[in-house]
Amino acid sequence: MSSAKVLLIGSGGRESALAWKLAQSANVEAVYVAPGNAGTNDGRKMINVDLNLKDFDSVSNWCKEHSVSLVVVGPEDPLAEGIADHLSKKGIGCFGPSASAAEIESSKDFAKQFMLRHGIPTARFQSFTNADEACQHIMSADYAALVVKASGLAAGKGVVVATTREEACQAARSMLADKIFGTAGDTVVVEELFAGGGSFSKLPILAFTDGESVAMMPPAQDHKRLGVGDTGPNTGGMGAYCPYPKISDAELQFVKDKILQRTVDGMKKEGRKYIGVLYAGIMLTREGPNVLEFNCRFGDPETQSLMPLLSSDLYLTCKACVEGRLKEFLPEFDEHQTTLGVVLVSGGYPGSYKKDLEITGISEAEAHGLIVFHAGTKMKDRKIVTNGGRVLAVVAVDTDLFTASERAQKGAAQIHFDGVFYRTDIGFRVLHSSKTRRDSTFSYISAGVDIAAGNELVENIKPLSKSTHRKGCISELGMFGALFDMKALGYQDPILVSGTDGVGTKLKVAHAVGKHDTIGIDLVAMCVNDILAHGAEPLFFLDYFATGKLHVGLTTDVVRGITEGCKQAGCALVGGETAEMPGMYAGEDYDIAGFAVGAVERSKMLPRMQDIRVDDVVIGLASSGLHSNGYSLVRRLIEKKELRYDMPSPFKTGNTLGVDLLTPTKIYVNSLLPLMREGKVKAFAHITGGGLLENLPRVLPEHLEIRLDAKSWVMPPVFGWLSEIGNISEKEMARTFNCGIGAVLVINKSDLQLVLDRLAESGEKASVIGVVEQKSGLDQVRIKHLKAALAQSWKKVPGVTRKKRVAVLISGTGTNLQALIDHTKNPANNSAAEIVLVLSNKPDVQGLYRAQQAGISTKVINHKNYKTREEFDAALHESLLAGGIEIVCLAGFMRILTGGFVSKWKGKMLNIHPSLLPSFKGAHAHKLVLEAGVRVTGCTVHFVSEEVDAGAIIVQEPVPVYPGETEESLSERVKTVERKAYPAALELLASERIQLQENGKLLWK
Repeated sequence: MSSAKVLLIGSGGRESALAWKLAQSANVEAVYVAPGNAGTNDGRKMINVDLNLKDFDSVSNWCKEHSVSLVVVGPEDPLAEGIADHLSKKGIGCFGPSASAAEIESSKDFAKQFMLRHGIPTARFQSFTNADEACQHIMSADYAALVVKASGLAAGKGVVVATTREEACQAARSMLADKIFGTAGDTVVVEELFAGGGSFSKLPILAFTDGESVAMMPPAQDHKRLGVGDTGPNTGGMGAYCPYPKISDAELQFVKDKILQRTVDGMKKEGRKYIGVLYAGIMLTREGPNVLEFNCRFGDPETQSLMPLLSSDLYLTCKACVEGRLKEFLPEFDEHQTTLGVVLVSGGYPGSYKKDLEITGISEAEAHGLIVFHAGTKMKDRKIVTNGGRVLAVVAVDTDLFTASERAQKGAAQIHFDGVFYRTDIGFRVLHSSKTRRDSTFSYISAGVDIAAGNELVENIKPLSKSTHRKGCISELGMFGALFDMKALGYQDPILVSGTDGVGTKLKVAHAVGKHDTIGIDLVAMCVNDILAHGAEPLFFLDYFATGKLHVGLTTDVVRGITEGCKQAGCALVGGETAEMPGMYAGEDYDIAGFAVGAVERSKMLPRMQDIRVDDVVIGLASSGLHSNGYSLVRRLIEKKELRYDMPSPFKTGNTLGVDLLTPTKIYVNSLLPLMREGKVKAFAHITGGGLLENLPRVLPEHLEIRLDAKSWVMPPVFGWLSEIGNISEKEMARTFNCGIGAVLVINKSDLQLVLDRLAESGEKASVIGVVEQKSGLDQVRIKHLKAALAQSWKKVPGVTRKKRVAVLISGTGTNLQALIDHTKNPANNSAAEIVLVLSNKPDVQGLYRAQQAGISTKVINHKNYKTREEFDAALHESLLAGGIEIVCLAGFMRILTGGFVSKWKGKMLNIHPSLLPSFKGAHAHKLVLEAGVRVTGCTVHFVSEEVDAGAIIVQEPVPVYPGETEESLSERVKTVERKAYPAALELLASERIQLQENGKLLWK
């Protein structure tokens, strides 16, 4: 089951939410979405495919070819047309009812008659095929016959809720006589308008069913009217929230037993066994719940609010329904969360509207923890544009409806396109009510603050805090304030030094990686290294932790890191503050701040600027990496270059990139404090925000400068890597990052050897990196050889071998791609190449799945979206540059590249051809070989040139041609040697053992 593949049919917001949830299943390898949209492809599991959904044979054949184990059908039309019946006959599991069962939605007349037969409560009604007869009934009925429905499928628009009998009569005539809904209106149902048991008591309730039992989902409520306050025309849905709080447990049990279960039992009894999702539109009347209508699928936009609450595996539940085992895999929903979704629509909807309008702000909304589900969108010119009436749904998940509403509305306001419209009052009747929860009471936890979780956290961290206590601490954790006895430490004339700091956007990396146990070390380091610059011994530390929702385990991990940092610094963790602030922070997002207090004898305070002289020596202490600065730039580069935190680290540490970037900041207290107390240090600069250029002047007299030589210390490869992939200037590097130097000392030349020896004994990597000189210009810090040192760190540092970044371009199954992956991933080969990107011009090819299985980033640039080859090639080139690509391999890439593109990648682009070039060029090599009657053929790997199959040859492998050979048999045997030749040629180029010269000749090194 771990390699299951799912085909999801449909392209709306509902399907976007279903694909999102299915892709979270550990049992699902790929979710194919047909037809796809701009919002369902996350580059890993969700893959857009292009299928003719009206041709059921082609759908089933495609499913078998791609080993699809389950088809989930989103919209009602394919179900009504019998797709589930067809797939079942072909042995393919389909989550969705048969055509006969789907009639419960496709024919409202059937549904009403069915409810009458099985005692399911519903409104009084009559069905008509003649407009005059319908109008006569509307005018004479002894109930308010004001609801007129087209019996057939009308895309959610075939219902008119009239305010007068005349208006209802006109609606019936429009459907029956004027055919405004086509054949869907051949029969109309005229039914009673329920008054309802209270304001706005209509809601949908959905349930999973395997045809025997039902598993009900939480009640949601959608908003059909276009305008604020439920005004204006009906739409497909302007927003929804879940759960609906104004339905009692007794009413829910009635809906389950007397409506949903009775429906499933009745369908089975009539030979229409129902499998899938059963949607009941419920009106809560004074007499109890009644059914307005049934749908045979998930609702839209209710699904967008339901799926984020589903905590169990959607795939397992759907599969169990198909197999008749629902009771074994009942769905589970988070009872402590609330969702609210706001639908953004095009101007003019539900009437006519414009398309192809550029959409901006989606990533900004998602950055605030919101989920944006696409419905009417598409990609055009590498931009997301509108392609429908209902365009997007912005969904917030939070602990209460008030906060979810506020966050969803803010997210909707961040997204822009011409004419965008959305309702600002989704959930307004409940939000404005004094009773917002089932228990009709307010509490601190209902507002999003969990006191019990806070108390649990305190108990967790008490032993951590206690483990840091030192002499001078005279209070326990939990008091209003922390007490410290300076006299107990023996200070004679102490000066107190305090410092406060945070960790910045390194926290975002911690969230992305899911690793929070070292971030606290960073926090302590940033504070204690700052006060160390004044010669102060850190005495005690306090922290501040703020979050939207308190996660006890995560927070404990953070405090555990703070504890470790305090131990390294020799200070006590004496207190802190944990603030749970829903609405201020999204979900479990958090921020931390620290406050360190230390002391120094007045006579030992630093910096001693008056003692700094020309020719004093500058010593650099190695950093452990980036420390806690520059992460906004780092994260932007990773996003821009389409990298992932879970990719193998390019620094060959055996970790992922994310783990390496989380290497905690070094704490220098224990190594330096003894030297400072002995008077051997004139100045100490903590290289933090502002880098080398801005921190050193803070400890220098104005008339002096420091000249550094970057070749005098070992530059960690992360800095060279950042400089190269981001094309960051040396000056920008020096004022943003520490460039391998976490701390700088200024000392007397006469003390040099003593200081170096003592630092070595303490385990510090220290180097003489510069000298103090008389200031000769505007700058107080000058660094020579920095550019060379950065380049050297990434390319030539002993023990660090940088692999060439390779992109493979495909259009099909990717058999040669697999050979390249197998070769470069095999540690025994010690390959000089690393495939970091697989690009396809087609969205649904097997090669993309091969890459995803290998953990390689993929991207689709569909040539159909570009008017000219030049435009397509420009997009291709831009993506390759963004990925820092150095070598391009064509592996079954079925596009002719322009001369301009080829010239840009001259000497860096390889192709493989199934013959021994220069013989038998072109697309039909095997046929030409057989026609020529030759006895030997093979394959050729060559550089790509503007002339087809004419570039310099790198590797060739022969294959004999046997008597009676066919094109198919020859092709298969040539493929076996291709898998050997292509990796060999890539290795030669990546290891720089070959080079293409200007004259087109091959140079061997």
